[in-house]
Amino acid sequence: MYDSYRDHLAIQLEEIREAGLYKNERVIVSPQGAEITLNTGQKVLNFCANNYLGLSANKKLVEAAKEALDTHGYGMSSVRFICGTGDLHKKLEKKIADFFGTEDTILYAACFDANGGVFEPLLTSDDAIISDSLNHASIIDGVRLCKANRYRYENADMDDLEAQLQQAQEHRFRLIVTDGVFSMDGNVAPLGKIYELASKYNAMVMVDESHSAGVVGETGRGVTELYNLRGKIEIITGTLGKAFGGAIGGFTTGKREIIEMLRQRSRPYLFSNSIPPLVAAAGLKMIEMMTETNELQDRLHHNTKYFMEKMLKAGFDIKPTQSAICAVMLYDAKLSQELASRLLNEGIYVIGFYYPVVPKGQARIRVQLSAAHETVHLDKAIAAFTKVGKELGILK
Repeated sequence: MYDSYRDHLAIQLEEIREAGLYKNERVIVSPQGAEITLNTGQKVLNFCANNYLGLSANKKLVEAAKEALDTHGYGMSSVRFICGTGDLHKKLEKKIADFFGTEDTILYAACFDANGGVFEPLLTSDDAIISDSLNHASIIDGVRLCKANRYRYENADMDDLEAQLQQAQEHRFRLIVTDGVFSMDGNVAPLGKIYELASKYNAMVMVDESHSAGVVGETGRGVTELYNLRGKIEIITGTLGKAFGGAIGGFTTGKREIIEMLRQRSRPYLFSNSIPPLVAAAGLKMIEMMTETNELQDRLHHNTKYFMEKMLKAGFDIKPTQSAICAVMLYDAKLSQELASRLLNEGIYVIGFYYPVVPKGQARIRVQLSAAHETVHLDKAIAAFTKVGKELGILK
């Protein structure tokens, strides 16, 4: 059968190429940072990594990981409840809870697993999930695995959320689910209003802080800090793979009984190896660094403001943002590919985003700022965007 199936796939792949939607992977041969080296030998400035605090190659984190390799070995070779729980895992879980002001934490291999494993153990067909329309794919997949009734409200639309909550009142328990920062647009969820509606309609709240932890809030504690709700949200999920060092690993932190139930029944936790000790050790060092100083967050906020102001002045169409994500709107998929390709020739590494990653007709370049970027890097990127933007007729 595979002969005919192969032909079927070949046709589909060719259609993707012809539509200008084929995703090519560029190969990096250097550590992640503001400047990286590709396998072609080209050195470029990276503006599309989730390396918000510039910690992906931080020497202190690397040293912490190396020390853990010597003291704890390479991997655990087990899931947590059998023989995969190490002292570093327990220490990191406590540190994450302290960081967010929550009661307990459970670690996963990735936040995709955390979101995939959070709903099914906690809710049944008697309950309801009310989810933002632009929530991450991992939340969508996690909801699909759960038998709870599903309600969907338009992105950050509090009138629509209230309408969905009114419809969901017949169900036993209700959980509102939102990204803290929506990864494609860069906007922050209106968590203050969400919390008010949750209180009014007797619902719980879950926030995915993957793109907001380390970025949003005065000290990088995320949207719960931004809205003065630290410790009041029932469930927070997040990742160690973005601002928190850029490696791998996810977590769910929140109310003690919720975390306890996830330890008993969350399938990605029960059936996946625990994260390597070296990742846990680097995570501990990262939280220690973030607790000592706000230097990196302050630099990131400065860089984001500087870049946004200059790009808007140049004439680009950019979505409003309170995060480190700057969505340069182009609306045409092929144009986003062409702009990204030409910018690479100018030494600027960015990627075009288009359907199905974003809705049809909403193609854009997603620029992600980092504390590792210096002003000279930002100026070079702005100049390159302006030059190529004029060449392609994006700017008048």
